[in-house]
Amino acid sequence: MADEKKSKKKVVVTTSKTKKKLKPTTSKVSKLSAKGSALKVAKSELIFKPYNYYIMLAGLGLVLLGLLLMSGGGMPDPNTWDDSIIYSFRRTFLATTVILAGLGLEIYAIFKK
Repeated sequence: MADEKKSKKKVVVTTSKTKKKLKPTTSKVSKLSAKGSALKVAKSELIFKPYNYYIMLAGLGLVLLGLLLMSGGGMPDPNTWDDSIIYSFRRTFLATTVILAGLGLEIYAIFKK
């Protein structure tokens, strides 16, 4: 019984009609240095240039300025209601325009090559 199991050969069945020779994959990690103590690390480049980061910071500043313009302005007396404080030009139009300009600047900074 033990001899029968050893004598059987395993058969590999492929479903591909064309027989291609596969090439072995290569590692993207560089080999050990001459001393063999550490791996060499490839120097990576930044995705954006410094100019893009400055534009992104300016866009972030505009978004934060818009949020600051939108904040504050509580009612001076809790028993009275004043529409002009809540629905002022500064909050409804100016702040939202500044926020949208900041987001537009962010998009420009990302797509600027």
